[in-house]
Amino acid sequence: MEKKILKAFEDSISVKSRFVKENASLIADVSRMIADAFNDGKKLIIFGNGGSACDASHIAAEFVNRFKKDRPGLPAIALNTDMAVMTSIANDYDYSEIFARQVKTLGEQGDIAIAISTSGGSKNILKAVDAAKKKGLKTIALTGTKGDKFASKSDYAFVVPTDDTPRIQETHITLGHVLCQMIEEILFEAPRKR
Repeated sequence: MEKKILKAFEDSISVKSRFVKENASLIADVSRMIADAFNDGKKLIIFGNGGSACDASHIAAEFVNRFKKDRPGLPAIALNTDMAVMTSIANDYDYSEIFARQVKTLGEQGDIAIAISTSGGSKNILKAVDAAKKKGLKTIALTGTKGDKFASKSDYAFVVPTDDTPRIQETHITLGHVLCQMIEEILFEAPRKR
């Protein structure tokens, strides 16, 4: 059993290491873009299904409350948290509309949408990305190696180099934490004197 435990941790570390080597520059660019949007009074809209829904809620909470710094809250919404809204849309329209309808209602030009799908094939996520683009939101995809179609639909894509769902999700939440940290530093750290 110990060998399996060690392997699971080693696999997670390996995937994250490959991911950050391929994406560090993009992470920096996206951090600056989100910080600029917050500075301009825009908001972050995040959504996903299942474990990715939990990640969306977790990331939104870090922005609204705080991450490492005691600072003002930043406007972020996880669309998967309001069961009344989600179930009414699913009942009255279709489950594939649960995020798209919210994006159409809450999204404004200049906002940023983070769509999370480990497979990249979730209809409700793909429809919401389309709705976000039509409303003038910048779109960011978080996915795995099978999410090519999803990644190509989005303005920015973070593709975790594996098709192993747990390893993808572990990398996504680490990415969420790093984005929070970088954005806090951009917005709330005084420039250092040289």
